Amino acid sequence: MDKLIVKGGTKIGGTVFISGSKNASLPILAATLLTEEQVIIRRVPDVSDTNYMLQILTALGCEVERSSGTVRITAKNITSNAPYEVVSKMRASICVMGPLLARTGKAEVSLPGGCVIGDRPVDLHLKGLQGIGAKVDMTGGNMIITAEDGLTGAEIDLRGKHGPTVLGTDNLMMAAVLAKGTTIIESAACEPEVVDLANFLISLGAKIEGAGTRRITIEGVEKLGGTQHTVIPDRIEAGTFMVAAAMASGEDGVTLERVCEEHLEPSTKLLKEAGHSIEFSKNGTSVKVIPGTTPSGCEIITAPYPNFPTDMQAQFTAMFALTPGISVVEDTIFPQRFMHCAELTRMGADISVDNGRAVIKGVEKLSGAPVMASDLRASAALVLAALCANGETEINRLYHIDRGYENIDDKLAQLGADVTRVVVKEEECV
Repeated sequence: MDKLIVKGGTKIGGTVFISGSKNASLPILAATLLTEEQVIIRRVPDVSDTNYMLQILTALGCEVERSSGTVRITAKNITSNAPYEVVSKMRASICVMGPLLARTGKAEVSLPGGCVIGDRPVDLHLKGLQGIGAKVDMTGGNMIITAEDGLTGAEIDLRGKHGPTVLGTDNLMMAAVLAKGTTIIESAACEPEVVDLANFLISLGAKIEGAGTRRITIEGVEKLGGTQHTVIPDRIEAGTFMVAAAMASGEDGVTLERVCEEHLEPSTKLLKEAGHSIEFSKNGTSVKVIPGTTPSGCEIITAPYPNFPTDMQAQFTAMFALTPGISVVEDTIFPQRFMHCAELTRMGADISVDNGRAVIKGVEKLSGAPVMASDLRASAALVLAALCANGETEINRLYHIDRGYENIDDKLAQLGADVTRVVVKEEECV
């Protein structure tokens, strides 16, 4: 169990390269179960979540070869039972349900694990699969999903309590590509990661229209082939480094390479509103962020794409903790996702949280302190705060950040930050 030691106060600068999207890679890796031919996927980030997914695919019978950021997968002879030992470690493992069901007619998957940031029910996933002919039984903590007579296209509305479901859309889309007839997904998620999955499936031979809108149409095919695909840049990692630059860089700022301007619009808009300089290259694949001289507080309300992402609210909360004035952050998707605020308060932040809403009064300085990461994005927020804090900050439970950020300590060190990863012996964790 590693921890990160950050000595704050050093200005960062230079260039950082953004990794492939973790949230796009996971369903794309799961979708390789749909074909028996070899698939090559590039820019798969080396993070624990993708490693868990590859372990699941191996356990299901896939031949998996990984070299740097390139993964080769052949799912010729697969089983339908995803092992609890790995599935329980990552919530996104639920996205093997759709492709397993479509390919083998059965999927036995344990209820997933993952970070604790509020209720993330699987009911919409099951509703979608049942809508195209699946039967679901729950026993011993396992979901046993079958389609003895095959899957048949239908019109399914996936609207949930807090808006569209990304992984639910992914699961249904993957199952529907091998179903008989046409499936229409209403109230579909339209995040860039859903579009990337659709493009991957289309390259396999699937017939999909409307990805990126609230209505996706899938015409089932009998069989899919092989392909090569490059994963889109990680918009959350990019947004995190944009906030790091606004908080902790010098007058020359920080340049991010391998980004997608369109995907970063919500974070870009808010950083500009807060008074920081954001300049994209003509093709939108590079961006330079320079901190403003007179930053000011803002208001955030999270909502499904293309609005402000819940996965960025913790990082902006850290920035607002040192921004003059009052800022308000409301998370309508995961109202309980404010565990980082207590740790930021330990560092001297002035934050009050009530019923899914945080009010932040900017302070002049933060002080280093031992803090505990509670989930993936919360841990990123603590790292950002630590870059600016006086003294040394010890961030424990670093495995949370390793779920979704590829070599974040190395990337920050390359920008000039004073960060050190420390391996904690097992007996020290007891």
